[in-house]
Amino acid sequence: MEFRRIFDTIPEKFDKYRVHYSPDLFAKFIEMAHITTESSVLELGPGTGQATDPILDTGCDYNAIEIGDNFCGVLQRKYGDRKNFHLIHDDFITYDFGEKRFDAIYSAATIQWIPEDVAFSKTFALLKPGGMLAMMRLIGDYKTPNEALYSRIQQVYDAWHKPDCPYRIKFVYENALNYGYVDFQRQGFHGKRVLSTDDYVNYCGTHSDHLTIPEPYKTKFFNGLREAVDEFGGTVVFNDTYELMTVRKPL
Repeated sequence: MEFRRIFDTIPEKFDKYRVHYSPDLFAKFIEMAHITTESSVLELGPGTGQATDPILDTGCDYNAIEIGDNFCGVLQRKYGDRKNFHLIHDDFITYDFGEKRFDAIYSAATIQWIPEDVAFSKTFALLKPGGMLAMMRLIGDYKTPNEALYSRIQQVYDAWHKPDCPYRIKFVYENALNYGYVDFQRQGFHGKRVLSTDDYVNYCGTHSDHLTIPEPYKTKFFNGLREAVDEFGGTVVFNDTYELMTVRKPL
């Protein structure tokens, strides 16, 4: 199974444990992209809506394209009664948008699953002149708050993290400038999460390569994570950085 499709196998867990992005990040994106009720916006791969509400709530013409069958079901249940919500159940790589063009396109930890040439050339073609492409990702640091716990967790990874499909994706966001985009900007917004043992283990269970660990390693891996966190008081603290990277299509 493709990595970009594997999350759809755990829609309930994904919806409950995946991180929602910083409100300050969305405020900045909305400001920079000049999103209003008159704007047309496309979200790439919204999952179960981790980055949907702040944009949908602007009253814009919100559009999303999602490949996952189960994810689309969750999205439709959450947002289907919103008049400005429009969901396309298809693959961005192959879908034909016809003459539809957007004032802004954004991705929250999705665009890296699309081949670079498609990701940048197709979004560029779909944007109106002056439109913005925004790419968001989370950098979660649990080493700085507790280095001893971090080291203990790494021992578990070394022993039992043996996925069938290791995560090797290298996506260079700055390469958007090679496809006609201009004005690359990177901004960071900060937050903090404090997770219980159960929440941490379940959160780890939403990572793509963790889902492909075969037995008997999978059980040993997740039991090892649980034991490690319990040894250190049952809490994992994350110092989070939410990155917002933006480029524009020239006027």
